[in-house]
Amino acid sequence: MKIPFYKYQGTGNDFVMIDNRQQLISKNNTKLIKKLCDRKFGIGGDGLILLENPEVDGDDFKMVYFNADGNESSMCGNGGRCLVAFARFLGIIENEATFTAIDGPHKATINDHEVSLQMQNLSEIKQLGNTAFLDTGSPHHVVFTKNVTDLDVKKEGAVIRYSDEYLSAGGTNVNFVDMQEDNTFLVRTYERGVEDETLSCGTGVTAVALAAHASGKANGNIVKLIVPGGELSVSFKKENEIYTDVWLTGPAEQVFKGEIVC
Repeated sequence: MKIPFYKYQGTGNDFVMIDNRQQLISKNNTKLIKKLCDRKFGIGGDGLILLENPEVDGDDFKMVYFNADGNESSMCGNGGRCLVAFARFLGIIENEATFTAIDGPHKATINDHEVSLQMQNLSEIKQLGNTAFLDTGSPHHVVFTKNVTDLDVKKEGAVIRYSDEYLSAGGTNVNFVDMQEDNTFLVRTYERGVEDETLSCGTGVTAVALAAHASGKANGNIVKLIVPGGELSVSFKKENEIYTDVWLTGPAEQVFKGEIVC
């Protein structure tokens, strides 16, 4: 069977995209999904995303996201932004989108190659010293530190990801953060499911922005995040200790398309 696919990237976070409205791919085929994401034996990507028919009235489509290990995962912010660009390419939307992912409903806007994705509201941030834990659609451990560029992110991230604190809950993503200037932060992320550093993580930079604001390290309602794959921004409002109107913004581009024999 030949399966048509598309490759998208958002600040270096890359995804295999498949139009699954005709159910070409079984969501239970973990082996196939893992192979498609394999950089040696498949297409290669940090994850695979299926665009499916909407199940909620008013939605344009449904998002189903899988980590590179083949397992369906929690929300992926950059993946969601790339899926919006894919939906416009397919002619499903024009400049605005409404869709549902595993963490609930999302809205988005797209202007040329820049996509803004509305994330979920957040009411709980656990802070301890220079660390924080919060769930922005995916769980994130945030470490504010220095000399982030010199860190062995894969090694240090794995220690936290597989620690007793998080292992029983399925692990966590880990973000190492160094403040550059007012409201600007350098971020490197270890992603569970990929089990390595990725060039960018949308839910990760969202977590960093909100954790930075909650701890007083950021004082505005727009935070700039510099990741190995480029730059993103997160805007938000804070009302009665709840972060609302949270938007993740950055580029999302199609890299190539093709067919793979499965």
